[in-house]
Order: sequence, then C-alpha cells, then structure tokens
Amino acid sequence: MITFPDRFYWGTSTSAYQIEGAVNEDGRGVSIWDTFCRTSGKIYHNENGDVAADHYHHWAEDVDIMASLGINAYRFSVSWPRILPEGRGKVNTAGLDFYDRLVDALLANHITPFPTLYHWDLPQPLQDAGGWPERATAEAFAEYAAVLGRRLGDRVPCWITHNEPMVAAYAGHLLGENAPGVQDIFATFSTVVHLLLSHGLAVQALRSVVRPDAKIGIALNLSPIHPASDSPEDRQAADIYDLGANRIFLEPVLYGRLPAGMEALPLPLDMISAADLQTMGERIDFLGVNYYTRAVVQHDPEAFPLNAKQIQPEGSEYSQMWEIYPPGIGELLERIWNEAKTARPDLRLMVTENGVCVADAVDFDGRVRDTRRIAYLRDHIGEVWKAMQKGVPVDGYFVWSLLDNFEWNLGYQMRFGLVHINFDTLKRTIKDSGRWFGGVARRNGLED
Repeated sequence: MITFPDRFYWGTSTSAYQIEGAVNEDGRGVSIWDTFCRTSGKIYHNENGDVAADHYHHWAEDVDIMASLGINAYRFSVSWPRILPEGRGKVNTAGLDFYDRLVDALLANHITPFPTLYHWDLPQPLQDAGGWPERATAEAFAEYAAVLGRRLGDRVPCWITHNEPMVAAYAGHLLGENAPGVQDIFATFSTVVHLLLSHGLAVQALRSVVRPDAKIGIALNLSPIHPASDSPEDRQAADIYDLGANRIFLEPVLYGRLPAGMEALPLPLDMISAADLQTMGERIDFLGVNYYTRAVVQHDPEAFPLNAKQIQPEGSEYSQMWEIYPPGIGELLERIWNEAKTARPDLRLMVTENGVCVADAVDFDGRVRDTRRIAYLRDHIGEVWKAMQKGVPVDGYFVWSLLDNFEWNLGYQMRFGLVHINFDTLKRTIKDSGRWFGGVARRNGLED
C-alpha cells in the first residue's frame, strides 16, 4: 500500500463552459466561446457548449456523485460572463447565487471547493474592446476577482486565478484554434503579458477581501521538454521550446522576472515594466501543475515561430490526443521544486489536472470499463508519490475530469470523465475509473 499524507486533496477538475450549459439563462452574458462556436468550421461537427453536461441544472446530482465516491476536493471554474455579463460593471446576482449554492453544497459534503476564476471564457464585450492584448482586460479581471472574493471569500479556502494561460494565449491568439481565433504573434505576446499581469492583480484583489488564511495559486500546463536527439540543433530547439512552453510562465509567476533568453526573441519586451514584473510575481501559496504528456522536440527551421516542432516518438503508448508518458509528471514536479526551493521554500505544489481521453462507452450491463484510464491514473499517481518521497511538497492530485464534457474545438468526441455523460439524455454513469479513483481517495493511497 502506497499511502499519502493526511489531508491530501483527492479531487476532480472541470471548467464552466465545458460542463455548465445554460448559456442563455439567469442573466449570463455572451462569452468568446459562444461566439467562436457559432463560426462555421471552427468546432468538430459545429458543436457547442450551449447544453454540454448541463451541470447548471444537475449540479446537486454531480456533488452527490463526488460525495458518494469519497472525493474530498472539487476544482471548478466560474463563468466570468455569468457574474459580469459585460465583463465589468453591473453584477449579475443570479450568477453569484449559483456558485453560492454550489460552494455550500460542497462544504456540506466535506468537499473543499477550489474555484478557478478564468478558464478561457472571456466576456464577449471585453473581446470587442480588444480582449487580452489590452491592458484594460487585466484590470477588469481584478475587479471580477474582487466581486467573487467578497461573495465567496468567507467560505472558500483555496483559490486559483487562471487555468493554463499558455493555451489561452497560444491556441487562442497564435494558432487561432481556440477562441477568439486570432493569429498574430504580437497579440499573443501581449496576451501572455496581460494574463500574467491579471493574475498578480487578482491575487492582490483576492487577498484584500477573502479570509486571511485562504490559499491562492495559479494552474499552469507544463511539460518536460526532451530533445529528439543529442544533436546540438535538437538540444537548442528543446531549450527554446522550454522557454516558450514553461519558463515564460513559471519565472514571472514564481520569481517576478523574465526568463533568460527572451531578449533573443523578436518581441516588444519594453512593454513590460519592472512594476509589472513585481505584480506578476505577487506571492502565491501554491502552484497548480496541469500535466498530460511530455514534448519531444526536433529542430525545424520552417516551424514558426521557434524553429522547433514536437514529434511523436515511435514505440510509445498513445491516447486519442497525446503520448502517454507517466515518468514526465515526476520529472516535472522535481524540476519545479528543485528550481524553486531556495527562493520559495514555503511554496506548495498541487497536480491540478491529470487525465486521459480514451475511447469508452456504456456496455450492455450499464458499466463503463475504461481500463486504460485506470492504468493511466494509477501510473501517474505512483509517479507523484515517488516525487514526494524525494521531498517535493505536493498537497493534492486532481483528475481531469469529473464529467465527460465539451472538449473545446474537438467538440464531444473526446471523453476525459470519470463519469460518462449521455449527451442526448444527460444521464450520468460512473465509470470503472470513477469507482477506482474513489477507492484511492477513501484509502488515501494506492494498493500494491
């Protein structure tokens, strides 16, 4: 039996647009994802999150499912346009009431709420005013954080500002694959800057209104970066890929500085002041680590903008989206801690997302036998435990995701959930992986 420390968080994660539905109810405003989904050809089968898993109406059932499994933490995101339909200004009380009820139900079931303020659903009016490339959006985000903090801050012990700013910036503003569908390298860099700035401003805003013992962090999607070969070109490609994927987010957040090597990139670094960097590095209590896979990188002079591209190694196991590489989560956690422990010995880490999309379905007898997901979770949890034995201070592990959901531009074809959703009837079916993970949570560990 591999046992974890007492009070370890065993949780699940979701995001508002991916599960809530009810996009036109109770005063919710329009988000950039509502707009993007209505642009033909952007989403698989032109699907959208209008209903998704209908968590907005099934939230009590979903909380009951978590309680029945023994899960003790739930990381969910708050829909910004449900709280501030225009992005700032007039508050939609009905939106706050929804999250009020959710938080109270979680606490009543001994499930710690971990609200995330932003999981990519920017209110459309803020996008119309320029979106994340504009500094004003960062200021609006701080106002939104204060609104939430004043309403929920007496009960919520743990807060996350942003989920995966890299995806919001790169997929949304460089590749154009996610909302708002922009393809502009300078807009991408401005978005990175203002997402990080808004994080720091939100930390300040939350600390001014929430309970004094509340813990505040951010969730970054991070990966070990491995060169495809030992050639100098591939090693250099891996280094610059690491700069763009990991260090450009880690170093401002943890240390209030830009990483070495940024000066070699054709970017307007003068738009970031020393005061901005200090704000980006506003002290956090924990760093959320979202891990799915590693990146194996090869030099490619035609790969824009870093002359580096990711390849898929032969002989590996793959999910429907990525290589399955369990050692990467331990490698990543060790790296972050070894780099941070001198400057930030008080920092705690949490695995805020880890999961896999593999084909599954309800069998004839009503079971979902998702054995590959169980193997994935078991192997990754084992690697987290190994990192902890080396002194890495990890306080929790959250599976992505509680429910099958709307998987952004991939629509409903990819299933990550511990709970199967029939998107026609909205029936919930706990998968074998959900029952397995519930056992891990109740035992606080893995059986040998």
